[in-house]
Amino acid sequence: MSLKRIWSILRKDLLTGSRSTVFLFAVIMPLVLTFIFQVVFGTLFNPKPRLGIVDKGESAITASVREMEGIALTLIGDAGELKRKVEENDLDAGLVLPAGFDEAVRAGSKPLLQLYIGGESLASNRLIIAITALDQVRELEGAAAPVEVKTITLGEPGLPLSLRLVPLLVFYALVMAGVWIPAAGLVEEKEKGTLTALLVTPVRLSEVLAAKGILGFFFSVALAAATLLLNRAVGPQPLALLAVISVAAVLNCMIGLLMGVISKTAVAFFSLIKGAGIFLFAPVIFYLFPHWPQWIAKLFPLYWIIEPIWQVSVMGRPLGAVWPELAVALALSLALALLLPALSRRMKAA
Repeated sequence: MSLKRIWSILRKDLLTGSRSTVFLFAVIMPLVLTFIFQVVFGTLFNPKPRLGIVDKGESAITASVREMEGIALTLIGDAGELKRKVEENDLDAGLVLPAGFDEAVRAGSKPLLQLYIGGESLASNRLIIAITALDQVRELEGAAAPVEVKTITLGEPGLPLSLRLVPLLVFYALVMAGVWIPAAGLVEEKEKGTLTALLVTPVRLSEVLAAKGILGFFFSVALAAATLLLNRAVGPQPLALLAVISVAAVLNCMIGLLMGVISKTAVAFFSLIKGAGIFLFAPVIFYLFPHWPQWIAKLFPLYWIIEPIWQVSVMGRPLGAVWPELAVALALSLALALLLPALSRRMKAA
């Protein structure tokens, strides 16, 4: 096997393949999905209470709320505009603090506090804003709370839906790059006849497969890492995560090469990817529904790469905690690598 010939094929694929529709689709779609889920629907998954304040006297309440990370504060100059924004559901609630409000509270009088609540706001947001307003007034007054609240968490702490979507987005990046790019590249070479032309030269079929696999591996690692970075799910150990992503990319590239060798035409490849898509996609569903029996996910091959990524990136586990899953993923990759030569010979003979 010649590294020089592998590099020549790889360079040719980078120059010509990057202009193909399948290649662009495989590279761009994971980033587009990340944008859709995290930017367009980000506020739906993790809605912060939206509070508007009309402050006519530079109240200490406004300064205190501004420092709270859990509330999205908007300062508005007019009470009429504030009321309109609450009615139109641009804000969950609106608070009007008249001039001299702080001094009146400290003096023991009961000044009027206007709090507008949006009819379409979430009940949880209404509760948060109402309790926050009462706490701020009590703190301003300097009075102690009438009761002491002790919070006891029961059961496992829940994760926001945006984090539970990370396996789906990373899975898509890995499969689109690791499976589609090598497989589509091989099928395109077959249909155009360039594969036959290559094989009458000193180039070996193993070198063609190596070049396609390296290309898929590179983009698979790059897109998966970019997806995790954009979703702020890199975790505390980026080097360990990079190692896990690399193992995941190897397994996906082996699957892609296998599909490319088996498929004679683009139609056959798309039929194969549609048929195998559910089988490949299945383990991701269990991260969206954590109460389902998790042992079922282990029956699917890509569980053994999604689970380590989840544990290292989202749960913050060290690399040593996921070595059994990585060992299974490497074993599956080796099995597919040993299967490829036999199937390649059959493809070459056909």
